[in-house]
Amino acid sequence: MSERDWTRGEAGRSMARLLPRVRAELAAAREADPAAYEVFEARLVREWPRLFGLLLRLYGQHYDFFYHLEQILLAAGRAWAARSAGLRALDAAREADPAWFQSQQMIGAVLYVDLFGGTVEGLRERLPYLERLGVTYLHLMPLFRAPEGNSDGGYAVSSYREVDPRLGTMEQLAALAASLRERGISLAVDFVFNHTSDEHEWALRARAGDPEHEQFYFLFPDRAMPDQYDRTLREIFPTVRRGSFTWDEGMGRWVWTTFNSFQWDLNYANPAVFRAMGEELLFLANQGVEVLRLDAVAFIWKRLGTDCENQPEAHLIIQAYNALTRIACPALLFKSEAIVHPDEVVKYISPEEAQLSYNPLLMALCWEALATRDVRLLSHSLRTRWRTPEGCAWVNYLRVHDDIGWTFDDDDARSLGIDPYGHRRFLNAFYTGDHPASFARGVPFQANPDTGDARISGTLASLAGLEQALHERQPQLTDLAIRRILMLHSVILSAGGIPLLYVGDEVATLNDYSYVRDPAKADDSRWVHRVPFDWEQAERWDDMARPEGYIYNELLRLIALRKGQPAFAGNSLEVFDTGSPQLLGFARRGGGQRILVVANFGERPQALNANRLRLYGLGYQFCDLNTGVRLSAGETLSLAPYQFVWLEPVAG
Repeated sequence: MSERDWTRGEAGRSMARLLPRVRAELAAAREADPAAYEVFEARLVREWPRLFGLLLRLYGQHYDFFYHLEQILLAAGRAWAARSAGLRALDAAREADPAWFQSQQMIGAVLYVDLFGGTVEGLRERLPYLERLGVTYLHLMPLFRAPEGNSDGGYAVSSYREVDPRLGTMEQLAALAASLRERGISLAVDFVFNHTSDEHEWALRARAGDPEHEQFYFLFPDRAMPDQYDRTLREIFPTVRRGSFTWDEGMGRWVWTTFNSFQWDLNYANPAVFRAMGEELLFLANQGVEVLRLDAVAFIWKRLGTDCENQPEAHLIIQAYNALTRIACPALLFKSEAIVHPDEVVKYISPEEAQLSYNPLLMALCWEALATRDVRLLSHSLRTRWRTPEGCAWVNYLRVHDDIGWTFDDDDARSLGIDPYGHRRFLNAFYTGDHPASFARGVPFQANPDTGDARISGTLASLAGLEQALHERQPQLTDLAIRRILMLHSVILSAGGIPLLYVGDEVATLNDYSYVRDPAKADDSRWVHRVPFDWEQAERWDDMARPEGYIYNELLRLIALRKGQPAFAGNSLEVFDTGSPQLLGFARRGGGQRILVVANFGERPQALNANRLRLYGLGYQFCDLNTGVRLSAGETLSLAPYQFVWLEPVAG
């Protein structure tokens, strides 16, 4: 008998034993809505073999494996029973249309509640702004209870079931989720599951000496094991602390802290941790959350002698959580956040793992191409690294709350004659304004003096040259900066997947250097682009004579234009050679439509010859959807500095 057949047999026997317990636990819900219960049980029977097999691989060696198995199953049942009628209807709708998030109608936005609306209720009052922007997917940055002062921007969670009291309550968040659903907007939040804050109830119990919760974390009495681990670990925040461990005076133990010293890594080798975090996940789904951004997925499994990143068990954990949600709350999607090597990023993307994934490579290489005025590395990566499994999608962004890391593949760079180490140093110099050809005004983040590595902070507008232009009061530079900003957005709006706007970018928000006056933020340069939304400037957004007004209104137009193009749905992308290192070119097709996208990444005019236009556009006559101008493949296509075109073939 094969191992697979044996596992399926054991799964069947386990189900036969456990199903009566589930039915007894859910007797009231079953009696209240027999038809809904039948749907739930059908999902349970369908997904159980997968969930059982994954948990067996992860935890089968534990003496109490079947206890945890039963508790996980009952937790899923209780979560389904507590799910509202509206969310159960959403589950059914999503199962009937699993490709819903691949529509060209999708537009994402990400924001901090306090910086945008002050509170959850304040955000709710601002929803018309997001509706006007065309948003269908709203990602709220961490808003759960966290330590006072420095909490890594909310990524040190003290309770997954409480909203930060300064922002509101969990009841208000659930009400917001319902309001968003009524408007056709899906709510996404961060699921910070690699670590908790040192103020989380579990950490407090561990610190008090509770043996059960001590096993939720990695605690060591001396440096023997930490020193062995540190030999192969990379430092994530080298300016905060050297190494990956923090001494806790109260416990007299070393604690594993990959990120900040107040963020304690969870021990997923313990099935009790998997179960406890799974219950938090299901709770959030029942508040109306439709997408969970899985934070720091690469770090969740530790293995001595490795870098403790992207371990096979990390994938098994996410797949097991995926199976759990297919049973209890199938409307929920996962979005992976893996800012690691491109070969590793794509491994997290699957209908049975994370259906969505941030696309850090596209983001980084758009900025790389803008700095070099050369799209070869970007084109190469789009050609070779774009494909995702069927039923999945990239989330494409230019800026978010985090820094920019240069995550391109070194061998890809070398194949184009680029020295990867020197190139990253150039990019860091360029985007901090420390290069003669630079227009950018970024700030370095976590510069490591030992390796020369660094990342970049800054708003989109400041990195694209608008801060420099306005400071120097040069209209020509302002025009070029505006062109860069719109051209960059044209790429993420047309490439495929879900375009994600970092709210504030659409109104050309500049760097805010006042963060250095706040002791809780002064050591984290990312706050330079975590800027309060300036509602007092709202009248400027309709003034096309101002940079922020022009950019805002042009983006509104481009978003509406995108939504009308069936070719922009899905993920298919055909990259072609434009014959110019400054011109990015790709074709999109779908719904009976074909669109040729060409974008000039340089500040000088460029040309696409007539035959390439015919060959890749598959026609002789085209309409530029962006301008409405008709073009002919009988002549060269000229593009002004930072111009882009969306060309649709038309009848001659």
